[in-house]
Amino acid sequence: MHIRKYDFDYSRRHFLDQLRRGVLTTGVLAPLWPTLARTGEIGGVYPEELLSIDAYTGGRIRTGDTIDATNVEHVKDLLDPIRYHQIAQMGRRLEVIDTTREALKLSPWEYVEATLRNQGKAKFDADGNVVTLDGKPWIGGNPFPDPKTGLEVFAGITLTWGRRDASFYAIKEYDVGPGGKVEYQYELCWAELAPVGRTVLEPKPYWPGHEDKLRYQSVFFVSPNDIKGTSFLNVWPYDQRKFPDLSGYIPAFKRVRRFPTNQRFEPLVPGSSLYLSDAWTAGDPFLTWGNYRIVGRGPTLAAISRNWNSTHENWEHSTHGGAEGNTFWDMKVELVPEAIVVDAEPVQFPKAPISRKRVWFDARTLAPLIMVSFDRRGEMFRSFDGAGSLYTDGANTVYDGAHPYASWTRVHAHNIQTDRMTRLEQVKQVSGGFATSVNDPDLYERYLTQAALRRLGS
Repeated sequence: MHIRKYDFDYSRRHFLDQLRRGVLTTGVLAPLWPTLARTGEIGGVYPEELLSIDAYTGGRIRTGDTIDATNVEHVKDLLDPIRYHQIAQMGRRLEVIDTTREALKLSPWEYVEATLRNQGKAKFDADGNVVTLDGKPWIGGNPFPDPKTGLEVFAGITLTWGRRDASFYAIKEYDVGPGGKVEYQYELCWAELAPVGRTVLEPKPYWPGHEDKLRYQSVFFVSPNDIKGTSFLNVWPYDQRKFPDLSGYIPAFKRVRRFPTNQRFEPLVPGSSLYLSDAWTAGDPFLTWGNYRIVGRGPTLAAISRNWNSTHENWEHSTHGGAEGNTFWDMKVELVPEAIVVDAEPVQFPKAPISRKRVWFDARTLAPLIMVSFDRRGEMFRSFDGAGSLYTDGANTVYDGAHPYASWTRVHAHNIQTDRMTRLEQVKQVSGGFATSVNDPDLYERYLTQAALRRLGS
C-alpha cells in the first residue's frame, strides 16, 4: 500500500501558505536550489505526488497516456486556460512522459556551471539593473537562481535567452489560418550574441568595448522569394530602462531603415502571430515592464525534455489537430513539480495591445514554460508555449562542445481571438545552407551588423 504522507493537499497548502505570506522558498520537503547545487537532482525536494503524474491523478492519467478532450478534465488544474481550450475544443493532444529529475538535462551545461559558480554575486543597482556586487555588468549564469520576487525571475531570463554566448537557429515557420490551413510558410534564421556574461567565448566574461550592450540579435528570412532578404537587427543596451535599437532591411527599398524602438507588438511578416515581445516570453527589456507579481505556485504540465525528433534528417516534427491536422505540433509533456507563475504589465508601452502577461516558469531552471497575455479589456488574447530537449536519443547526439546540445525544438504562438496559429521549429538547416550552430565566434560579423543586413539582403 502506498501511504500518502505528503499528498497533493499537503503540497497545495504549502504553496498557498507561501503565497499568502508573500514568501518564495522553492521546494517542499527540502530547499530546491541547495539540493540541486549539491546533488544535481530533485530527489528529496518534492513528495512523490509531485514527481509522478500517476500518483498526482490517482491513476486517472498515467505515464505513456495521451491527454485529449476525453480526459483533459483530470489535469485541468495543471494547464493554462488556453492549452486547456486547445485540447478541449480544438483537438490538441499531449503525450505524457515521466518527470525529468536531473537538472543538467534541462539547461546548457556551461550555463548551469556558471550559475553555481556565481551564486550570490548579483544585485540590482540604483537604476534597477542587474550588476555584480562591485557594480559591474553580470558575469554569467542565472543571477538569481533562488528568486524571491517576480522581478528576479524575469531578470534572469531576459539577460540570457538561449543561455549561451552565441546561438544561431535555423527555423521553419508555418502560419495557420482560422480554417486550419497553412496560409504562409517561411524559412528564417535567428542569431544572438552576448557581449557580457560570457561563459565560453573568449574574452570572458566581457567583450571589450561592448560592455554597454546586453545582446546583439538578428532575424532574416531566406524563403519564399517574395520575402527573401528581409532582415531585422536588435541591439540591446545593457541598461534595461532603454529600448533596443531596431533596424531592418527591406529588399524592395534596398536600404537599411530604423524602426520605432517600441514597435514590439506587431508581427514582422504577413500571416505571423509572433511578436518580438514574445521571445522567450521576455522579448523586451525587463524595466520597460513593471508591477511584477508572483500570482501562483504549484505543479504544471510542460514539454521540457525528450522532444527532439532525431528520426528526421532535418529534425522536423509532425502535427495534428485543427480542421486540417496542421494546427499543433506533437509534443511530449511531463509533470513539472513546481512552477512559479508571474504577472507583469507593459508600463512603458502606452499603446500596447495587451494589459498584462502571465508566465509559468520551471522553479528548477527558471526557464519559461508557457505565456498567456490579456488584451486591454482583460480578455485572454494570445499564448506562447514551446518544447525543449537535449538533442540526444541514446543512439544519436548533437553536441554543444563537450556536452549534448540543450535547446528549444518548437513553439506555438496562438492568437485565440482571431484563431491564428504560428508554429516554429528549430531545424538542422534551411535554404541557402544556413545551419543551426552554437558559440560561433564569427557570428557578429556575419549576421549582427547593419553591413551584414545589407549583405544578406542582396
